[in-house]
Amino acid sequence: MNIEIKISKKPVNYEKAIKYMEKRLNDILFKNARDLIWILQHTDIYTAGTSFKEDDILDKSIKVKKTNRGGKITFHGPGQIIFYFVINLNKRKKDIRWFIKVIEKTIIQTLSDFNIKSKGDKKDIGIWVKLNNKESKIASIGIKIKKWIAYHGFALNYSVNIEKFKKIIPCGIKNKQIINIIDINKTNFNNLRNKLIKNFIYNLNN
Repeated sequence: MNIEIKISKKPVNYEKAIKYMEKRLNDILFKNARDLIWILQHTDIYTAGTSFKEDDILDKSIKVKKTNRGGKITFHGPGQIIFYFVINLNKRKKDIRWFIKVIEKTIIQTLSDFNIKSKGDKKDIGIWVKLNNKESKIASIGIKIKKWIAYHGFALNYSVNIEKFKKIIPCGIKNKQIINIIDINKTNFNNLRNKLIKNFIYNLNN
């Protein structure tokens, strides 16, 4: 299946990214455009999904952008790998659980490639690692399905400012911490983005 791969080196404004994906979604629906994978970083922003609660905001001075993706509230900023996609499930499987599994397997396999053991969680969606006997969240997932086209994506913490998460209850989950890849492993991660793309496409097609 033909997929356009887009990697942005400079941080991308959140609203511009969402508008770009929504336009691609409409192009796929009406013009038979190609699916998209887009890896980027965002400038600092707090975003709230469709199931967030006002109580999840601890610091009432912050600005929060409400969005139509699933999930609750989280933070995006430099040092976090954002893996967006616009994928036509009409040409694959019309199965949301299967697609979530594709995302989870992609992150878990990629981290494993760098000797980091992680797992998914049915109750608390996302990818988790265990460090010093503490469960810590390393990646969050939030997607939207429109006419069986999936978009938005996942965020993988590489070297993002963890302090920013203390102003919210990230993903509505209390008493668990957020962690960066570099806090676990100091390996060379130059190939991380390419491995994410390769694993995602493989899992999508198998």
